[in-house]
Amino acid sequence: MNSSFESLYSVCGMQSETTPLLQNGQLNRSQLPTSGTSPLQPMSPRQKVQRSQPVRIMAVRRLQEEEQQFRTSSLPAIPNPFPELCSPTSSPVLAPGSLPQSQPASKHDVKVFSEDGTSKVIEILADMTARDLCQLLVYKSHCVDDNSWTLVEHHPHLGLERCLEDHELVVQVESTMGSESKFLFRKNYAKYEFFKNPVNFFPEQMVAWCQQSNGSIPQSQLLQNFLNSSSCPEIQGFLHVKELGRKSWKKLYVCLRRSGLYCSTKGTSKEPRHLQLLADLEDSNIFSLIAGKKLYNAPADYGFCVKPNRVRNETKELRLLCAEDEQSRTCWMTAFRLLKYGMLLYQNYRIPQQRKTVLPHFSTPVRSVSENSLVAMDFSGQIGRVIENPAEAQSAALEEGHAWRKRSTRMNILGSQSPLHPSTLSTVIHRTQHWFHGRISREESHRIIKQQGLVDGLFLLRDSQSNPKAFVLTLCHHQKIKHFQILPCEDDGQMFFSLDDGNTKFSDLIQLVEFYQLNKGVLPCKLKHHCIRVAL
Repeated sequence: MNSSFESLYSVCGMQSETTPLLQNGQLNRSQLPTSGTSPLQPMSPRQKVQRSQPVRIMAVRRLQEEEQQFRTSSLPAIPNPFPELCSPTSSPVLAPGSLPQSQPASKHDVKVFSEDGTSKVIEILADMTARDLCQLLVYKSHCVDDNSWTLVEHHPHLGLERCLEDHELVVQVESTMGSESKFLFRKNYAKYEFFKNPVNFFPEQMVAWCQQSNGSIPQSQLLQNFLNSSSCPEIQGFLHVKELGRKSWKKLYVCLRRSGLYCSTKGTSKEPRHLQLLADLEDSNIFSLIAGKKLYNAPADYGFCVKPNRVRNETKELRLLCAEDEQSRTCWMTAFRLLKYGMLLYQNYRIPQQRKTVLPHFSTPVRSVSENSLVAMDFSGQIGRVIENPAEAQSAALEEGHAWRKRSTRMNILGSQSPLHPSTLSTVIHRTQHWFHGRISREESHRIIKQQGLVDGLFLLRDSQSNPKAFVLTLCHHQKIKHFQILPCEDDGQMFFSLDDGNTKFSDLIQLVEFYQLNKGVLPCKLKHHCIRVAL
């Protein structure tokens, strides 16, 4: 490249000595040789260019111009990826300026509410998804991002709510909502739980192909039949269906397919002539029914609704249904999501895990208390060791539970009792924890756990309504909510808390929760997730 530039520079210098110039460096057209004469004829000394004229400057200018032309012409042309869309006379190479100008996405203000009634107005772009907005709210609220936060579409006048899928556009969903509807920022641990434990979500008696194969379908094949668009999965069973325009409910045999939700007009027959379309999957979304008995006179508390996207405040076009139990309702609603979105749901489930593997050092640390991150340790020796034997770990846990951190009375330097007396501190320290919800009723604790996902190990602690000195542990196991009373007990003049009639004692509720996060004990399962409320 340098040699070519030097040759160009020498040619320009030679031409500048043999070509007549004016004072401003331009050619004198009257003195240019004609086509019949040779341009290299000798010139008189008077006509020769003087050395004092800026000949070399002009050569450098021409060299720069030719170099710029060389750079421009050496760039490869951008081929048109769609030449068949061009006219016959058009070139298949994109001309400069032929690409459309990218317009910036418009901005919108979205108001999001939390569980305690506080709200925050956030300016978002029109193409922002529900996952992106949740991550933004997690950042602004200083929460731990464990990929369980979700955006809830709440319709209080209709008694409906649903969790937005991570790929849905927030502005697009808001355009289908009424004036009284709003967004809620909430945890939902059960959003993708069916990918981990599909058998718990799809009972064999409700899945058509499981009955045909006598329940021999493995777990992996169970989800593949839903995700594969070429397969024809089907959920079937009896549901209470509310008749349109009436207050009465009717029990019908219903089946859910990719083409829609159908009911049988003749018993349990699934012949095409006996099937009647109840709702379409494409232009509809499935919602949980809130206070179904009060608003719609539902026969049970396990109602759900298929709501067309065009419906805002009208109840006439809502397709209301009610199941017999919570497991049946969860099966219907999960199958609806899988049949509508398919592999898109699995991609939403895999994206956070892929981000952790790609960016392990930049991801937000998650304070997990699952059994995968906590192990039994032995600190009796000089160094700690991991207890790998399950029997040894259980015996060590029982031994530690009987004598759990017996504290001595704190003394200050003067020998007087410390202001933070252990007995006083143990009665109030738990109120600083997210899992403690204070004086809430039994029904309110049920509602919170149902909203944040009926998964095994989901729990909260609250004050007891029957005993002012006791507390209650509310725990979810196998989609059922159970309550365990925590009673105070006294030993050697010190106050302790126990869940098993004094067999295992704890000086405060924080130690109790930490113990049962590691050990199941008398509980049906370990404590895994805690219900949390965040103020925006």
